[in-house]
Amino acid sequence: MPSFANRQAILAKGRLKAGEMNDTENRYAAYLEQRKQAGEIAWYKFEGVKLRLADKAWYTVDFFVMLIDGTLEAHEVKGKWEDDARLKIKVAQDLYPFRFIAAKPVPASRGGGWEVEDFEHAQQPLLPGMRAKADIPPPVKRQPKPDAPAAPKRPERRVR
Repeated sequence: MPSFANRQAILAKGRLKAGEMNDTENRYAAYLEQRKQAGEIAWYKFEGVKLRLADKAWYTVDFFVMLIDGTLEAHEVKGKWEDDARLKIKVAQDLYPFRFIAAKPVPASRGGGWEVEDFEHAQQPLLPGMRAKADIPPPVKRQPKPDAPAAPKRPERRVR
């Protein structure tokens, strides 16, 4: 069994405090700042907007972004998707007049940058340096393990 210190290093970190960015969000904030300096976006705010989806159901936007033309966008940054997060964005997109996109980092081995999913516009890139999912080669998949032999079927019982 690993020591406590080693064990702590391999455990998940859990949720961060509100307003505190994880590593992926920090990288995305740096990306947005570059876009702001280049004059492509006017403003952005981390966890600055919380949208009500239903009674006791809320969605906090990772980055609320205003483009130079005044268009407002809600950017969700994910390293890995969970079904409930995707559902919340789809519900929010139906309720609110903002463009909702999700950004996921592309590994350096596949070219780096950000993979973008646009929940309204069939996966169009938002800003330079972002690519639609269709433009990124899929990762190499492992061969599936051969299936275990099927268990023999039991004979059906007759009820009299």
